[in-house]
Amino acid sequence: MSGTITAGGALLARLKVVGVDYIFANSGTDFPPIIEGLAEAAAKDIPLPRAIVIPHEHAAMGMAHGYYLATGRPQVVMAHTNVGLANCAIGAINMATEHVPVLLFSGRTPTLEQGRLGARTVPIGWGQEMRDQTALVREAVKWDYELRFPEQVPDVVDRAYAVACSTPPGPVYVSLPREVLCGPCPAAGLDEPSRIAPVVVGPTAAALEQAAALLAGAERPVIVAQRGAGTVEGFSELAALADDWGIPVVQYWAIQLAIATDHPMAVGTNPEPWLSEADVVLVLDCLAPWSPAVHKLAPGCKVIQAGPDPLYSRFPVRHFQADVSLAGETADIILGLARAMQPHLAGRSDVRAVRRAAVADKADGIRAAVRAGAEKGSEGELMTKAWVSLCLSRAIEGLDATVLSELGCPLEPLTLRTAGSWYQEPHSGGLGWSVPCALGMQLAQPERLVIATVGDGSYMFANPVACHQIAEALGLPVLLLVLNNREWGAVRMSVLGTYPDGYASRVNQMPLVSLEPTPDFTKVAAASRAWTASVDVAADLPGVLAAAIAHVTTTRTQALVEIRVAPA
Repeated sequence: MSGTITAGGALLARLKVVGVDYIFANSGTDFPPIIEGLAEAAAKDIPLPRAIVIPHEHAAMGMAHGYYLATGRPQVVMAHTNVGLANCAIGAINMATEHVPVLLFSGRTPTLEQGRLGARTVPIGWGQEMRDQTALVREAVKWDYELRFPEQVPDVVDRAYAVACSTPPGPVYVSLPREVLCGPCPAAGLDEPSRIAPVVVGPTAAALEQAAALLAGAERPVIVAQRGAGTVEGFSELAALADDWGIPVVQYWAIQLAIATDHPMAVGTNPEPWLSEADVVLVLDCLAPWSPAVHKLAPGCKVIQAGPDPLYSRFPVRHFQADVSLAGETADIILGLARAMQPHLAGRSDVRAVRRAAVADKADGIRAAVRAGAEKGSEGELMTKAWVSLCLSRAIEGLDATVLSELGCPLEPLTLRTAGSWYQEPHSGGLGWSVPCALGMQLAQPERLVIATVGDGSYMFANPVACHQIAEALGLPVLLLVLNNREWGAVRMSVLGTYPDGYASRVNQMPLVSLEPTPDFTKVAAASRAWTASVDVAADLPGVLAAAIAHVTTTRTQALVEIRVAPA
């Protein structure tokens, strides 16, 4: 490449070089140099990421989140000045909490009022100016910068991508003044590989040996996993490690699946009685591995904290015990621990065998109780979420499927056996995540069955009109299950947990909880030509789920099923 190219075009070309596949964008009046750059690069046969119009920035962030979960590759979200960036803030908070990288860009209103290409031309050029636009997302990003000169483009993109991907990964932000993007950038070198490699952190050999000795010598060890096992290899190795050593695995408030739900060592989501009896606890990438107000460790118990940021340094208050801290990618830590524990296997064979049998027996009992409770959820006037989850589990048996839950289907009644088959809403609680995340996953894995299960409130938070438009425009055959209890069920449960015998627990209608009357959500989806169905009777659900799955897998267009469920 030689000569010059508009800085907007240079930015897009460099993003392709570092590995970006998609730009999820909602354009505005600051976008002329970006749009011109797209056209210029295309005319000059310069490879670019695919730029897609996403008619709400919250949806764009959710799609980038989902695409990363499916591929492990960070993508770009491009928003319109401060107002578009404000709509990105919830997504940035979610990504920061879950260590999900994204390159977030937004325009910045022109500084000059006249006299330079890109200067202000319409009243919003004044109305959208801020003294500190980055403040909208600064606490949620690892690094931020404002592009100052056109020739900076390659260096800024390389640094942004490397910082986003470095351990622990997370969002980065760059603001793009319109005058700078309109300027010419040298084209030479734009197509060369990045000159900045991400930093990948790993635990020291001494720390791994210390942790391995603790686990191998434990009488009552337990593993608490919250954010999966990192990779397919990590998932497989964790299953083998737990089985070899007879260690129970608790998936407390799981965000991703770390072990098959029917694995002999998978003991469900409740940390008790495992934690109170444990002498060693391995915490695998958990923001909150237990509730200190509810769960107590046994005296003398040792805790190993492991993950990309095992102490979660971004959060001001998090005082969980950490006798050994292992920093690194979760899968690498699991593999390293398995290797370090290998020499101890022979000397602990009897202990391991007895413990494995006892844990497997308890795990069988836990799963039987969960299934019985879920079956009972079909007997009332309104079905329970557990019943919906059990029916969904049966419907997807043997299929290559991913289930997302945002206050939708609970994990325990589901039988899931593979990495990447389960995702729950981020612990940051930025609602509206699941539906656009499912769209991003489907974009990344077109042949996979992607099912988003959401509560009625979460569905409304997702900007569903925009999401259904995106699904139709891009041909994304996502299946949505809206579990409608006509209230903020999580809020109700929080009130009852705090004031179990309070005034609010005794009233017929708890204040600030009801979502009555809820819309007919099938009509929202039908506006974008989705296949839809409603289910009020528990016995009808299996047949409707089968029909919905048949539709999305054969017709290859989106579907929505609204399911009336009992209040929380």
